[in-house]
Amino acid sequence: MPTDIIWSLVAFFLTLLVLSYALGDNPLFHIAAYLFVGVTAGYVAVLIIYQVLLAKLVMPILSAPMEQKFLNVIPLVLGGLLIFKLFPRTARLGNLSMAFLVGVGAAVAIGGALTGTLFGQVRGAISPFDLAASEEDLFPRLAGGVILLFGSMTSLAYFHFGARRQDKENVKQPEIVTLFAKIGQVFIAITLGALFAGVMAAALTALIERLDFIIQFIQSLFS
Repeated sequence: MPTDIIWSLVAFFLTLLVLSYALGDNPLFHIAAYLFVGVTAGYVAVLIIYQVLLAKLVMPILSAPMEQKFLNVIPLVLGGLLIFKLFPRTARLGNLSMAFLVGVGAAVAIGGALTGTLFGQVRGAISPFDLAASEEDLFPRLAGGVILLFGSMTSLAYFHFGARRQDKENVKQPEIVTLFAKIGQVFIAITLGALFAGVMAAALTALIERLDFIIQFIQSLFS
Protein backbone atom coordinates (compact mmCIF):
# COMPACT_ATOMS: atom_id res chain seq x y z
CA MET A 1 0.00 0.00 0.00
CA PRO A 2 1.22 3.56 -0.72
CA THR A 3 0.81 4.55 2.94
CA ASP A 4 3.04 1.71 4.10
CA ILE A 5 5.67 2.66 1.53
CA ILE A 6 5.62 6.30 2.65
CA TRP A 7 6.05 5.43 6.32
CA SER A 8 8.77 2.92 5.44
CA LEU A 9 10.61 5.67 3.56
CA VAL A 10 10.25 8.01 6.53
CA ALA A 11 11.59 5.35 8.89
CA PHE A 12 14.42 4.56 6.47
CA PHE A 13 15.62 8.17 6.17
CA LEU A 14 15.26 8.85 9.89
CA THR A 15 17.33 5.76 10.63
CA LEU A 16 20.03 7.00 8.25
CA LEU A 17 19.95 10.43 9.90
CA VAL A 18 20.48 8.91 13.34
CA LEU A 19 23.22 6.56 12.13
CA SER A 20 25.00 9.54 10.54
CA TYR A 21 26.17 10.43 14.05
CA ALA A 22 28.75 7.66 13.62
CA LEU A 23 30.53 10.05 11.22
CA GLY A 24 30.52 12.81 13.82
CA ASP A 25 28.21 15.54 15.03
CA ASN A 26 26.44 16.89 11.95
CA PRO A 27 23.26 18.80 10.94
CA LEU A 28 21.55 15.63 9.71
CA PHE A 29 21.68 14.09 13.16
CA HIS A 30 20.43 17.37 14.65
CA ILE A 31 17.38 17.20 12.36
CA ALA A 32 16.53 13.72 13.63
CA ALA A 33 17.08 14.81 17.24
CA TYR A 34 14.86 17.88 16.81
CA LEU A 35 12.13 15.76 15.22
CA PHE A 36 12.32 13.27 18.07
CA VAL A 37 12.11 16.00 20.71
CA GLY A 38 9.24 17.73 18.90
CA VAL A 39 7.20 14.57 18.42
CA THR A 40 7.81 13.54 22.04
CA ALA A 41 6.76 16.97 23.32
CA GLY A 42 3.62 16.88 21.20
CA TYR A 43 2.74 13.37 22.33
CA VAL A 44 3.25 14.27 26.00
CA ALA A 45 1.16 17.43 25.57
CA VAL A 46 -1.73 15.44 24.07
CA LEU A 47 -1.53 12.92 26.91
CA ILE A 48 -1.56 15.67 29.52
CA ILE A 49 -4.53 17.43 27.92
CA TYR A 50 -6.75 14.37 27.40
CA GLN A 51 -5.69 12.05 30.24
CA VAL A 52 -4.86 14.57 32.97
CA LEU A 53 -6.49 17.97 32.48
CA LEU A 54 -9.74 16.84 30.89
CA ALA A 55 -10.08 13.42 32.56
CA LYS A 56 -8.84 14.33 36.05
CA LEU A 57 -9.72 18.02 36.33
CA VAL A 58 -12.36 19.37 33.94
CA MET A 59 -14.71 16.39 33.72
CA PRO A 60 -14.85 15.76 37.50
CA ILE A 61 -15.73 19.43 38.05
CA LEU A 62 -18.52 19.30 35.47
CA SER A 63 -19.95 15.90 36.39
CA ALA A 64 -19.26 15.54 40.13
CA PRO A 65 -21.93 16.22 42.76
CA MET A 66 -22.04 19.72 44.19
CA GLU A 67 -20.37 18.77 47.48
CA GLN A 68 -17.39 17.29 45.60
CA LYS A 69 -16.98 20.15 43.16
CA PHE A 70 -15.41 22.32 45.83
CA LEU A 71 -12.74 19.66 46.44
CA ASN A 72 -12.13 19.33 42.71
CA VAL A 73 -11.64 23.09 42.43
CA ILE A 74 -8.59 22.92 44.74
CA PRO A 75 -6.25 21.33 42.15
CA LEU A 76 -7.59 23.78 39.56
CA VAL A 77 -6.64 26.72 41.79
CA LEU A 78 -3.22 25.25 42.57
CA GLY A 79 -2.59 24.63 38.88
CA GLY A 80 -3.68 28.17 38.03
CA LEU A 81 -1.26 29.60 40.58
CA LEU A 82 1.61 27.93 38.73
CA ILE A 83 0.97 30.28 35.80
CA PHE A 84 2.14 33.18 37.98
CA LYS A 85 5.60 31.55 38.12
CA LEU A 86 6.06 32.63 34.51
CA PHE A 87 6.26 36.29 35.53
CA PRO A 88 8.91 37.57 37.95
CA ARG A 89 6.62 40.10 39.65
CA THR A 90 3.94 37.52 40.47
CA ALA A 91 6.17 34.46 40.88
CA ARG A 92 5.67 34.51 44.65
CA LEU A 93 2.00 33.60 44.21
CA GLY A 94 2.97 30.23 42.76
CA ASN A 95 5.14 29.25 45.74
CA LEU A 96 2.21 27.47 47.41
CA SER A 97 1.73 25.18 44.42
CA MET A 98 5.46 24.58 44.09
CA ALA A 99 5.71 23.74 47.80
CA PHE A 100 2.87 21.24 47.40
CA LEU A 101 4.54 19.65 44.36
CA VAL A 102 7.94 19.44 46.04
CA GLY A 103 6.45 18.01 49.25
CA VAL A 104 4.41 15.36 47.45
CA GLY A 105 7.33 14.52 45.15
CA ALA A 106 9.70 14.13 48.10
CA ALA A 107 7.18 11.95 49.95
CA VAL A 108 6.67 9.72 46.91
CA ALA A 109 10.44 9.45 46.32
CA ILE A 110 11.19 8.61 49.95
CA GLY A 111 8.30 6.15 50.15
CA GLY A 112 9.38 4.48 46.93
CA ALA A 113 12.99 4.29 48.10
CA LEU A 114 11.98 2.71 51.40
CA THR A 115 9.38 0.23 50.16
CA GLY A 116 10.90 -0.55 46.78
CA THR A 117 14.63 -0.39 47.49
CA LEU A 118 15.52 -0.62 51.18
CA PHE A 119 12.78 -3.03 52.30
CA GLY A 120 13.12 -4.97 49.06
CA GLN A 121 16.86 -5.34 49.62
CA VAL A 122 16.28 -6.51 53.18
CA ARG A 123 13.66 -9.05 52.07
CA GLY A 124 15.92 -10.23 49.27
CA ALA A 125 18.79 -10.77 51.71
CA ILE A 126 16.60 -12.62 54.25
CA SER A 127 14.45 -14.78 51.98
CA PRO A 128 17.23 -17.28 50.97
CA PHE A 129 17.60 -18.22 54.66
CA ASP A 130 13.93 -19.21 55.01
CA LEU A 131 14.30 -22.82 56.17
CA ALA A 132 10.56 -23.39 55.89
CA ALA A 133 10.78 -23.23 52.11
CA SER A 134 11.41 -26.21 49.84
CA GLU A 135 14.45 -28.24 50.88
CA GLU A 136 15.21 -29.55 47.38
CA ASP A 137 17.38 -26.53 46.49
CA LEU A 138 18.36 -25.67 50.07
CA PHE A 139 22.16 -25.66 49.61
CA PRO A 140 22.24 -23.58 46.38
CA ARG A 141 19.74 -21.16 47.89
CA LEU A 142 21.75 -20.76 51.10
CA ALA A 143 24.98 -20.35 49.16
CA GLY A 144 23.41 -17.65 46.99
CA GLY A 145 21.97 -15.99 50.10
CA VAL A 146 25.38 -15.90 51.79
CA ILE A 147 26.98 -14.34 48.71
CA LEU A 148 24.15 -11.81 48.41
CA LEU A 149 24.33 -10.86 52.09
CA PHE A 150 28.13 -10.65 52.05
CA GLY A 151 28.06 -8.52 48.90
CA SER A 152 25.50 -6.17 50.43
CA MET A 153 27.52 -5.77 53.63
CA THR A 154 30.82 -5.15 51.85
CA SER A 155 29.24 -2.73 49.37
CA LEU A 156 27.77 -0.73 52.25
CA ALA A 157 31.18 -0.79 53.93
CA TYR A 158 32.67 0.81 50.82
CA PHE A 159 30.38 3.81 51.35
CA HIS A 160 31.31 4.11 55.02
CA PHE A 161 32.15 7.76 55.77
CA GLY A 162 32.87 7.52 59.47
CA ALA A 163 36.06 9.56 59.16
CA ARG A 164 35.95 12.99 57.57
CA ARG A 165 38.32 13.77 54.73
CA GLN A 166 40.22 16.45 56.65
CA ASP A 167 40.67 14.07 59.58
CA LYS A 168 42.11 11.17 57.59
CA GLU A 169 45.62 11.80 58.89
CA ASN A 170 44.50 11.54 62.51
CA VAL A 171 41.49 9.20 62.30
CA LYS A 172 41.95 5.76 60.79
CA GLN A 173 39.15 3.37 59.92
CA PRO A 174 39.22 -0.10 61.48
CA GLU A 175 41.08 -2.63 59.39
CA ILE A 176 38.01 -4.86 59.09
CA VAL A 177 36.05 -1.95 57.58
CA THR A 178 38.90 -1.23 55.15
CA LEU A 179 39.04 -4.90 54.13
CA PHE A 180 35.27 -5.05 53.65
CA ALA A 181 35.41 -1.85 51.63
CA LYS A 182 37.98 -3.30 49.24
CA ILE A 183 35.89 -6.44 48.79
CA GLY A 184 32.83 -4.22 48.27
CA GLN A 185 34.68 -2.48 45.43
CA VAL A 186 34.89 -5.84 43.66
CA PHE A 187 31.14 -6.44 44.03
CA ILE A 188 30.36 -2.91 42.84
CA ALA A 189 32.68 -3.33 39.86
CA ILE A 190 30.98 -6.61 38.94
CA THR A 191 27.55 -4.98 39.24
CA LEU A 192 28.52 -1.99 37.10
CA GLY A 193 30.10 -4.33 34.56
CA ALA A 194 26.92 -6.38 34.36
CA LEU A 195 24.81 -3.23 33.96
CA PHE A 196 27.12 -1.93 31.25
CA ALA A 197 26.99 -5.27 29.46
CA GLY A 198 23.18 -5.18 29.59
CA VAL A 199 23.09 -1.65 28.17
CA MET A 200 25.52 -2.60 25.41
CA ALA A 201 23.51 -5.72 24.59
CA ALA A 202 20.31 -3.67 24.34
CA ALA A 203 22.04 -1.07 22.17
CA LEU A 204 23.52 -3.70 19.87
CA THR A 205 20.12 -5.38 19.59
CA ALA A 206 18.54 -2.08 18.53
CA LEU A 207 21.39 -1.45 16.07
CA ILE A 208 21.05 -4.91 14.53
CA GLU A 209 17.29 -4.41 14.21
CA ARG A 210 17.76 -1.08 12.43
CA LEU A 211 20.44 -2.46 10.11
CA ASP A 212 18.20 -5.41 9.31
CA PHE A 213 15.37 -2.94 8.55
CA ILE A 214 17.61 -1.00 6.15
CA ILE A 215 18.68 -4.19 4.36
CA GLN A 216 15.11 -5.48 4.10
CA PHE A 217 13.87 -2.11 2.83
CA ILE A 218 16.58 -1.90 0.14
CA GLN A 219 15.85 -5.47 -0.93
CA SER A 220 12.14 -4.68 -1.18
CA LEU A 221 12.89 -1.79 -3.56
CA PHE A 222 14.66 -4.07 -6.02
CA SER A 223 12.37 -7.08 -5.69
